[in-house]
Amino acid sequence: MTMETEAAAVEFPELRRSIARQVARADGEGSVQVRLDPSVRIGNAKVFAIYGKGGIGKSTTSSNLSVAFSKLGKRVLQIGCDPKHDSTFTLTKKLMPTVIDVLESVDFHAEELRVEDFVFTGYNGVMCVEAGGPPAGTGCGGYVVGQTVKLLKEHHLLEETDVVIFDVLGDVVCGGFAAPLQHADRALIVTANDFDSIFAMNRIVQAIGAKAKNYDVRLGGVIANRSAATDQIDKFNTRIGLKTMAHFPDLDVIRRSRLKKSTLFEMEHSPELEAVQNEYLRLAAALWLGTDPLICQPMKDRDIFDLLGFD
Repeated sequence: MTMETEAAAVEFPELRRSIARQVARADGEGSVQVRLDPSVRIGNAKVFAIYGKGGIGKSTTSSNLSVAFSKLGKRVLQIGCDPKHDSTFTLTKKLMPTVIDVLESVDFHAEELRVEDFVFTGYNGVMCVEAGGPPAGTGCGGYVVGQTVKLLKEHHLLEETDVVIFDVLGDVVCGGFAAPLQHADRALIVTANDFDSIFAMNRIVQAIGAKAKNYDVRLGGVIANRSAATDQIDKFNTRIGLKTMAHFPDLDVIRRSRLKKSTLFEMEHSPELEAVQNEYLRLAAALWLGTDPLICQPMKDRDIFDLLGFD
């Protein structure tokens, strides 16, 4: 047991039992992670994990993509994987309690929970769950994700779901927050046309490659966000074998939608907004039809410095 999971086990007694039932598994050189319990696999839904640099707009992207899928007639579940639990607030119009909150309220006796305690219906019928996270410095986000999926499975909420979207905390720096990759079919990376965002994207490509050694997840593509141009993204994609699936410019209506606690599909109509809505609908349709997995070779950190920028 690592120091991280040991600390979490002290805080959460259920984690001790969980770890005892599982066997450590290598996800790449130097990495040892808790193995996914086969009994809590999601099932037949198409599962997407949304990653990207912190503050890049993953929650905005995830929520509007969820609505786009729902507009196509799909039953959608969005799972926020961030301790600040704001992934779904434009769908529900307020911050919802997290799975960790409600588990603590019943002393981690999950059998006492009702569906309405942790699953909330958002705009256009999108089901919303906020996994939350352990107290700072005490636990592992992977445990939280695992418990959330387990609860959803036990309450039979995944059996009739068409699409599951994981909206995951910021830059990937630990195996815990890479845990949604154990459930996902495709990982999508949200990035802006700048060095810091692309540097984080390279790290995420590495994480996805590590998980792909033992799980079904594969890279689906890149979502360019908050960017008028995509020249630096295109340069990086060409180098490692990625491709851009959608492009959302830096429009004020997108910023205002967050302030109004609304999805873009609820904002006052304008030609530029309609173009963004159509791009989300196009992306959702493409993802539903299926995308070819991308085999990418991430770059060394120093090589990114040499690649990006102007000649």
